[in-house]
Amino acid sequence: MHVVPHHQERPLCTKSDEVRLAEEASRRYGSPAPTIFSKVIDKSIPADIIYEDDKCLAFRDISPQAPVHFLVIPRLPIPRISEAKDDDAELLGHLLVVAKNLANRESLEEGYRVVINDGKHGAQSVYHLHIHVMGGRQMTWPPG
Repeated sequence: MHVVPHHQERPLCTKSDEVRLAEEASRRYGSPAPTIFSKVIDKSIPADIIYEDDKCLAFRDISPQAPVHFLVIPRLPIPRISEAKDDDAELLGHLLVVAKNLANRESLEEGYRVVINDGKHGAQSVYHLHIHVMGGRQMTWPPG
């Protein structure tokens, strides 16, 4: 796992990486509109990034709903989990492994909640697939 210390300057993705990801996304998902998460990925807006690798990055939610609340997003801009392709299985699994490893690093040994919102009825607010990881308090059931 590649951990990004808060005080260290993060390298920018190269333009060729961004072009490659954009071309792949366009082939697979059409041309989704850029989102705020696209700007987090290309570092044109600041975010408290706690992890990144060549497939994804994770950052703290700007409106946390729990003492620990971070998002894990793929670099490939998949708009919704319902639009993920079957051959995205390896990437989707990677996102969950990263979420689990970061939850462990955040000392969420008492447990945590993993949430993916999909579409209007799922209350998805940003159309770039993202996994919420929330913990540090007792969650209630049923949610929302």
